[in-house]
Amino acid sequence: MLDKTYDAAAIEPRISQDWEQAGAFRAGAGARAGANPYCIVIPPPNVTGSLHMGHALNNTLQDILVRFNRMCGNDVLWQPGMDHAGIATQMVVERQMAERQEPGRREIGREAFVEKVWTWKAESGGMILNQLKRLGASCDWSRERFTMDEGLSEAVLKVFVQLYREGLIYRGKRLVNWDPKFETAISDLEVENTEVDGHMWHFKYPLAGGETYEYVEKDEDGNVTLRETRDYISIATTRPETMLGDGAVAVHPSDERYAPIIGKLCEIPVGPKEYRRLIPIITDEYPDPDFGSGAVKITGAHDFNDYQVAKRNKIPLYRLMNEQAAMRTDGAPYAECAAMAKAIVESGELPGEADVDAINLVPDEYRGLDRYEAREKIVSAINADGLSVTVKDEDGNDVPLVENKKIMQPFGDRSHVVIEPMLTDQWFADAKTLAAPAIASVREGRTKFVPKNWEKTYFEWMENIEPWCISRQLWWGHRIPAWFGPDGEVFVAHDETEAAGLGQKHYGKAVELTREEDVLDTWFSSALWPFSTLGWPDETAELKRYYPTSVLVTGLDIIFFWVARMMMMGLHFMKEEPFADVYIHALVRDEKGAKMSKSKGNVIDPLSLIDEYGADALRFTLAAMAAQGRDIKLATNRVAGYRNFATKLWNATRFLQMNECARAEGFEPTTVKGTLNRWIVTETARCVEEVTDAIKAYRFNDGANGIYRFVWNTFCDWYIELAKPVLTGNDAAAKGETQATAAWAVDQILKLLHPFMPFLTEELWARTGEGGPAREGLLALTAWPDIAPLDGDSAQEINWLIDLISQIRSVRAEMNVPAGATLPLIVVGADAATSARLATHDAAIKRLARIDRIEQADTAPKGSAQIVLESLTLCLPLAGVIDLDAEKARLAKERGRLDGEIARIDKKLGNPKFVEKAPEEVVEGEKEKRAEFIELRAKVEQAEARLSQMG
Repeated sequence: MLDKTYDAAAIEPRISQDWEQAGAFRAGAGARAGANPYCIVIPPPNVTGSLHMGHALNNTLQDILVRFNRMCGNDVLWQPGMDHAGIATQMVVERQMAERQEPGRREIGREAFVEKVWTWKAESGGMILNQLKRLGASCDWSRERFTMDEGLSEAVLKVFVQLYREGLIYRGKRLVNWDPKFETAISDLEVENTEVDGHMWHFKYPLAGGETYEYVEKDEDGNVTLRETRDYISIATTRPETMLGDGAVAVHPSDERYAPIIGKLCEIPVGPKEYRRLIPIITDEYPDPDFGSGAVKITGAHDFNDYQVAKRNKIPLYRLMNEQAAMRTDGAPYAECAAMAKAIVESGELPGEADVDAINLVPDEYRGLDRYEAREKIVSAINADGLSVTVKDEDGNDVPLVENKKIMQPFGDRSHVVIEPMLTDQWFADAKTLAAPAIASVREGRTKFVPKNWEKTYFEWMENIEPWCISRQLWWGHRIPAWFGPDGEVFVAHDETEAAGLGQKHYGKAVELTREEDVLDTWFSSALWPFSTLGWPDETAELKRYYPTSVLVTGLDIIFFWVARMMMMGLHFMKEEPFADVYIHALVRDEKGAKMSKSKGNVIDPLSLIDEYGADALRFTLAAMAAQGRDIKLATNRVAGYRNFATKLWNATRFLQMNECARAEGFEPTTVKGTLNRWIVTETARCVEEVTDAIKAYRFNDGANGIYRFVWNTFCDWYIELAKPVLTGNDAAAKGETQATAAWAVDQILKLLHPFMPFLTEELWARTGEGGPAREGLLALTAWPDIAPLDGDSAQEINWLIDLISQIRSVRAEMNVPAGATLPLIVVGADAATSARLATHDAAIKRLARIDRIEQADTAPKGSAQIVLESLTLCLPLAGVIDLDAEKARLAKERGRLDGEIARIDKKLGNPKFVEKAPEEVVEGEKEKRAEFIELRAKVEQAEARLSQMG
């Protein structure tokens, strides 16, 4: 007999152990003869990570697919593993060293530091995999891989060398996101753009030689108005320190205000006056004529948009800062560097990248300063020179124009310092060439996105793709297999010996080579994940069997950084798409719709929810809310509600056990005779079809809600309730059939629910197997149900009965009928078949709808609430049971309240300022409240209509 309560905390670890001991999740476990392969590679979590709600959703959905396909008899592999997480891991280990007051990374050297990282991984890394086991993830844990393990490192080496020799990897100087704290390039994914308080300074760039021009403006009618004669062009900037590296000032070709000075030179208003640089005024499509002055300074080495303008117009890219984002101290004195920059402008010829990079245009007095300290000094110097654009203050005095405004600033997601766009030497992959086949794969339908709308995001990025910066200035990671000769010549090889041979061939003699210090971007190794984890570059049996994989389940934020790159690498090296489907799940937000963040204090810890409610309740919550394309608004009470669902099934099963509903040897559901039993067999078959179709279509919420409705409503609320008289009655045959049918139905429920709630169902499977024929094995390896609907007539009859009782209950609630009051039921329009049904189910109707008698009549009696059910009119005489006038008054008052609430919200939503300024989640919350009030008002109006009919 089941215990009175389900103890998830005690049962879940035991079930996990049972699965592990049985090898239930090993590749191919439970596969039927001739089974098709089904493979998912887990999006590898960081070795430093711990389970967050995004992981919980992602892995729950994968596990549903994996468990479902395993039960369907497919040859399933869910491949687990972890990512070495270069920057995150290096940060964690360096922090640990500092806490222990150990010598720093640079003091102990690279080799010793990397050894420390491996030690840390062995002792503390990978905690998240055990947390995924707590969630119930049914990976083949015996096949766990790590992006830095020997096999995957061999794959990375082969890929890098081959792509380099094919001309698809190269070394060059480009603008990258630079983290001044960790002193490395980082990816866009590691940058958080945050709105902060900032300033916009307005400065004058004097025209060369004191030239002037007539500055004009157009009014709304297109009339040209002379504003003033100017000897400068005005620009605005949020980063004055970058003015030192300006290469040009750009205006839009259509901007007539500046037509007279296009091609002229202007002076950067900072630095020693005798050496101030002149830069050209050019046209480009980038500036917006309607924003500010319409003129923008072009600092190609420190701004991504400016970089593109500079490349289009052959503007020199002057780097101003070092690896710590302090102003450069290297190179020749400023006077010499300014002269070199002047020569470039005068010649109109752009020197090579190395020659330009050697020019340090930071004036001597600013060299070595932090970028923000330099900013203050530069602004002060410009103001002192009178080259700020000025406005009148309250006293009529001219003061520099500085706007206080919100600006978007890029921060490192781990360093929390402002990221500097920086021109540095890096290794790049030719993403444009690699992307072409990957674009075709999706466009031609060989790989499909679910939901389909994410294809647009994929195409937009892939068709405008930039070279992929694959190098990082770290010590932890796959070290780039490149060696440099004494003159900078590069030799890419599989190992040092091969590199030495290449060097000797190039120079005609043995020379000393220097190994590249940089490591590869973490995403480089994870891009190989679908085939490297299966043994590539070796031709393993697993690679042949499970590649291409079946589906990738991932979040929208890494379509560019992982999905696209896996597509590129899979097609290039395996000549086949790495997966057939890409399911993009939504974000998990807080209950108000706000994105979870530590700063907001609204982060929900999935492990805390598992501790309190059990893994099954959390999993089912996430699945039930995982509607395609819709973010999940997670509230703790939803998890509590689905724990109640687990309790409901536990209690129902226990009740059936108490009534001796045990599995019967050789039970065949197609042979049952009782109408109620034939109905539950048919409804079970319909549920099987609904859940199966939903999982196959990645409609996880439909699958979860389908089994929820079946268990809670169809089985517990109706089948068990309607079966109680049989189970306690004296008809032995009917009782025996019902007991066996109920036990059979529980088995099907456990199978259908298993992918969503594996722990509860596995426990119930074992416990319900104790009183009948022995179970053949674990539920996790049991065949998915395949049942044909049995009897449409029986199903129609019981569903008619349920509808009748439900509608009576609904009217009782609408009319505020006291719960303890029993009512007569007057039926109008019953034919012989309906009369027979009423007679058959007389006891059930009276018991479940609180009816004291059922009568038939030709017309509806006065003072009765009427219900139309098919060709019947069901009448509930309420005169004397409720006070009609008081009920009308109550409903009118409630309708008035709801109208007031709706009007209040309409006023809010009709206010453009509220809609524009309020957080998105607040606006959505108001819309949801309005929808709820509208629904409640409709119910009130329906009740009023019933009262009106009664007179």
